[in-house]
Amino acid sequence: QVQLVESGGGLVQPGGSLRLSCAASGSISRINAMGWYRQAPGKERELVATITPGGATNYADSVKGRFTISRDNARNTVWLQMNSLKPEDTAVYYCNAGVQIQIGIGAYRYLEVWGQGTLVTISS
Repeated sequence: QVQLVESGGGLVQPGGSLRLSCAASGSISRINAMGWYRQAPGKERELVATITPGGATNYADSVKGRFTISRDNARNTVWLQMNSLKPEDTAVYYCNAGVQIQIGIGAYRYLEVWGQGTLVTISS
């Protein structure tokens, strides 16, 4: 019913930049918070950044000052601009959204939706 499709991953040298995109599609009534998470090999998935519909943001300490999350509510899209990339940023990056769908007249269901992940590799 609802899909998140990510793009923009790839191989970049240390100090470089990448921009990830994530677009939500489907029978969406409303999207609440959107965010990016990442999972490095052998590690647990961790929060990178989140953004509310009003634009309030939250970042992991490890990416503050280097990454910027933004969104376009009309396009159901969220971006992650990543600058000054480090080898430790290497991970699969996942988009996440809290999505409200309408299941009947005046009836809604809340779903937490994940994208398929996009690989970001920082290496020289």
